[in-house]
Amino acid sequence: MSTPGDRLRRRLALTACGLAAAGAAAGSAAPPSSAGAANTSALVWGPCPDLGESAPGVRCASLDVPLDYANPGGRKIRIAVSRLRGDGPAANRGVLFLNPGGTNRSELAMPARIVAQGLPVRVRRRYDLVTFDPRGIGRSAPVTCDLKSGQSLNIPPSDYAPDTAAVMRRAAQLRAIARQCASSKTAYLLPHMSTADVAHDMDTIRAALGESRISYLGYSYGSYLGAVYATLFPEHTDRIVLDSVVGPRGMDYTWSRRLAQGVEERFPDFARWAARRDRAYGLGSTPRQVRATYFELAGRLDREPDDAMDGPAFRYLTFSSLFSDRSFPDLARTWRRIVRGGTVTAADPRQIVDFSGMIHRSCGDAPWPRAVAFYQRAVEEDRARFPMFGASAANIWPCAFWPSPPHAPVRIGGDGPSDILLVSFLRDPGTAWTGAVEMRAALGRRARLVGVNGGGHLVYLSGASACADRIVTAFLAAGERPAADRRCG
Repeated sequence: MSTPGDRLRRRLALTACGLAAAGAAAGSAAPPSSAGAANTSALVWGPCPDLGESAPGVRCASLDVPLDYANPGGRKIRIAVSRLRGDGPAANRGVLFLNPGGTNRSELAMPARIVAQGLPVRVRRRYDLVTFDPRGIGRSAPVTCDLKSGQSLNIPPSDYAPDTAAVMRRAAQLRAIARQCASSKTAYLLPHMSTADVAHDMDTIRAALGESRISYLGYSYGSYLGAVYATLFPEHTDRIVLDSVVGPRGMDYTWSRRLAQGVEERFPDFARWAARRDRAYGLGSTPRQVRATYFELAGRLDREPDDAMDGPAFRYLTFSSLFSDRSFPDLARTWRRIVRGGTVTAADPRQIVDFSGMIHRSCGDAPWPRAVAFYQRAVEEDRARFPMFGASAANIWPCAFWPSPPHAPVRIGGDGPSDILLVSFLRDPGTAWTGAVEMRAALGRRARLVGVNGGGHLVYLSGASACADRIVTAFLAAGERPAADRRCG
């Protein structure tokens, strides 16, 4: 049975995680080159299913790719692709692949959406914009864990744990879900759901498009996909932009724990904003008082949950609202209603939030700790280190019980052309700045890093930094990249 807070968390997960990761693989389990899969039938473009007027000019196609790149002649799966033709001269730059990050829905409309969001004309004229639903998601062989009423696979997949017993209870729930993943009709995909597999699919699409090299703009998890592609296929890269950068190990347990660090680094932005508006919201006249209000409300809802919200849901609400300054007014109004004893409208309790595709990839990309006791210790440690969100970010994932062994992680490296630009906020609740610094070090001379002195998640075209927008646009449109790492105020 779902709790009051479950209903709100399911709705919030759709917001927070819909925003919205040259060399060789580290081990032999990474798929071999996809060059042998390039002999595919040509892409046949036609109308896009269900996009309608929301994606003017976008055309769609599908492409059969190997389920297992170690056996390219074996079983195939179908990948959905979309394209928006560039409006410049025929001799344009080629193809700009797009990836929006960690969603669990079809993103075939992204080329039109990014144009509507303000993609500069000088970029728009240079490229055909291409995206695809990664395997396991949307219209590309979507996976399922056959979730039942009351079950959820949000990201992060576990609530704020009030004690070690709560970790054990969540472990029992996730163990059951992992068994369902292994017995579902899509279980055959389990061994083939790594980011390396997705990168090979992207290279197969490149070959089907007839392009020798591609450019790329990937956000959040898409930054890791771009780094993996650039590592496995350096000879096929042109201009690569990685935005809101996941660390070089991808969305593994280290990334999950760092969500708590990201919240601690980002929350002061909201606290200052709310303190300046104390007369409107009454949450505290100083940032310290606003922070104290957070713990007061969380504690109150832990002890006395109402029909729509409990303490873990309140913490998740705050976490998800830190992804953009535009969410601050709604968050402050919600806090004010709770302070005054009001309630928060809950989502439909029958709704099941299912990020099965992203969970499959996270569990397939790297080894995760298997012992429940490990997560219990980590929760207690991070509750002390990062009291706002640590006991959620450190909590257990279904990866602890994953039925399929993970791939050997791709070791992100610096061999290849110097054609990568990283851009990240210094205070990002979804991909902490630490990960961007580590990715920059892993890519070495191939990359430059632009740090934006601001907070939120997703930089380019968000309206948060004209400086960062100028740098990214100049790189994509003209190949002008900073000679050294940069900071934008």
